[in-house]
Amino acid sequence: MGDKKENKNQLYPVFLKLNDLQTLLVGAGNVGLEKLHSLLSNSPEASVTVVAPFVKQEVKELLEQHPSCSIIERKFEYSDLEQKDLVILATDDKELHQQIRAEARKRNLLINVADTPVLCDFYLGSIVQKGYVKLAISTNGMSPTISKRLKEVLNDVLPDELDEVIEQLNQIRNSLKGDFADKVQKLNEITKQLTTRN
Repeated sequence: MGDKKENKNQLYPVFLKLNDLQTLLVGAGNVGLEKLHSLLSNSPEASVTVVAPFVKQEVKELLEQHPSCSIIERKFEYSDLEQKDLVILATDDKELHQQIRAEARKRNLLINVADTPVLCDFYLGSIVQKGYVKLAISTNGMSPTISKRLKEVLNDVLPDELDEVIEQLNQIRNSLKGDFADKVQKLNEITKQLTTRN
């Protein structure tokens, strides 16, 4: 038996096609605005339904720019969970969050509860995007500050020309002959130059 390396972050990163999913956001204050901005800046055609008795003006203005989204200005009702795939809770009512989470779990819905990692099925990490390249950073819900700092560093380090490189590599990949292993080997040889330092 060899030494087993402890995995301190067992989260499995995925990239969701939010334009194909139905997202419910409960809460439309400052935290709701932050969550909504994150969703729509990454997936402008996401289908998000916002439910809240009070909707911050900035939330309304952001939603006006995204016709795939809607607002329901009233208190949350359990029927709001119908035909939803993801649920994000961003109110200041912890008891409501626990009630919604319990009902969402019965319906097999994935849920994120702002500032309450123990109630989350998934986290919304810091995201770095340079054209086609998107990196998600997670500290397992322990330190959003570190995630933000890493995001800043990576934004500075990644070159703006990445899109051009990716488009060219895609054209090369599409023109390669041979089976999968041959294509991988050829692409490895080509991309080796990207990581070789002079």
